[in-house]
Amino acid sequence: MARGNDSHRARATRSAGLVPLVIGLASAAALTGAAYFTVDSASCGSPAQYIRHDSHVELVGGCVDGANLPATGTPKSGGVVHGNYNP
Repeated sequence: MARGNDSHRARATRSAGLVPLVIGLASAAALTGAAYFTVDSASCGSPAQYIRHDSHVELVGGCVDGANLPATGTPKSGGVVHGNYNP
């Protein structure tokens, strides 16, 4: 049997397996660039930071004003009072 054509078939298979890899790397690079551009272009005067108080952690600052957030009611606990709940 002639094995001359087997080397060409192996080379075609190797190059065919390389195309999805290159496409995957290119799409990952494009998505990373888009995410970086989005974060970089979001201008925020004061970045948010977490501040720990006595019994809780509070997020202070940031781009979102609390007045723009929807109001929430009191959480329903089913009559159970938890020790770490501070309304």
